[in-house]
Amino acid sequence: MENIKSYVQQHKDRFINELIELLKIPSVSADTAYSQDVIDTAEAVKESLSKAGCDYVETCDTPGYPIIYGEKIIDPNLPTVLVYGHYDVQPPDPLELWTSPPFEPVIKTTDIHPEGAIFARGACDDKGQMYMHVKALELMVQSNTLPCNVKFMIEGEEEVGSASLAWFVERNQEKLKNDVILISDTGMISNQQPSITTGLRGLSYVEVEVTGPNRDLHSGLYGGAVANPINILAKMIASLHDENNHITIPGFYDKVQELSAEERAEMAKAPFSLEKYKNALNIADVYGEKGYVTNERNSIRPTLDVNGIWGGYTGEGAKTVIASKAFAKISMRLVPNQDWEEITELFTKHFTSIAPTGVTVKVTPHHGGQGYVTPIDSIGYQAANKAYTETFGVPAIPVRSGGSIPIVALFEKELKSKTILMGFGLDSDAIHSPNEHFGIFNYLKGIETIPLFYKYFVELSK
Repeated sequence: MENIKSYVQQHKDRFINELIELLKIPSVSADTAYSQDVIDTAEAVKESLSKAGCDYVETCDTPGYPIIYGEKIIDPNLPTVLVYGHYDVQPPDPLELWTSPPFEPVIKTTDIHPEGAIFARGACDDKGQMYMHVKALELMVQSNTLPCNVKFMIEGEEEVGSASLAWFVERNQEKLKNDVILISDTGMISNQQPSITTGLRGLSYVEVEVTGPNRDLHSGLYGGAVANPINILAKMIASLHDENNHITIPGFYDKVQELSAEERAEMAKAPFSLEKYKNALNIADVYGEKGYVTNERNSIRPTLDVNGIWGGYTGEGAKTVIASKAFAKISMRLVPNQDWEEITELFTKHFTSIAPTGVTVKVTPHHGGQGYVTPIDSIGYQAANKAYTETFGVPAIPVRSGGSIPIVALFEKELKSKTILMGFGLDSDAIHSPNEHFGIFNYLKGIETIPLFYKYFVELSK
């Protein structure tokens, strides 16, 4: 452990500067205006894996953005760890809410990160966490302590559904053969209390379009006489929850797994301050499904949220029109056992059925994925827990995450491998939001902890 700490301290400035250079490239996969930047980022990742010590690295073409594959095989008889990460990032909008430009990384101190944090889009999700693994490989290669084989699979479409990754995995099962999959695209409870994510929610993401008259109409001449698509859409969306914030789509909860009182009690052991939670978000109170506490609502329960809504005139000043169309983007976070395609069908059927006859409704599915639960008695979990315990001084707590990484279920289906989610970000790191950041402490602590996972995974596998 001292050798690991010594190496990290000796090279920390270079580690930080290398990550900053990677964060400068605006690899926004959702916007085709950034296509070349996404491709440039893939090449930067490829070069970094080669420099870190991979014996073989290649750019793998897909129907979409390329996947970077790298490997270092020291002995075919030893276990193999497959590292997954992604180099694409969310759009930075709204730009006016950033305190510094999203692709001009800067280090700032905060109350939570007194040693500094890197502010940039992708700092935590997932360039910073992905790059920890690259630097951990460098550390193990340079110190001659790599105890097993390692493979890397870094994609560029995670933020838009990972369609090309599914295509790639299905066609490269032998290349990707492994004993455990290691991912850092999640968080932990705090810098004092590490945690290991043992569950992820699934996702169904759709766009809805409500159409009324064949053109925008004068609201004085036609107001009150024809259906207003924006008014109708607002009513339809409001009806998707009842007075207890229970989702009203028929069949939505049919396959939801109810956790036992014992399991809920174990979850409740995780440190949590409701007052701090509210203060951090500047809200007067929390909100959600009746009968569940905050940490259950955002992890073990399914949700339905509007992610964007628009229609009509939104420019400066007034324009008195009844819009011809209204739109919304809606995401549903799902729990294990809920099939995202089935839920999408249930939503489509229900949303179409509740529309009044004065409008027509179109539902367009975008992407989705299954939920996932990993057992805490696996060798991979035990190795991760031992690694965290050594670097943080306390054991990790198993937690269920409210987020979605749809490809984790895909990996188990296609590669027959369990996934270990070793996250080092914090809930306060503002991923997907303006002013995303990643603590210097967290970044370097990840580089310290990951090599210990390899060590203990090999020892426990014997």
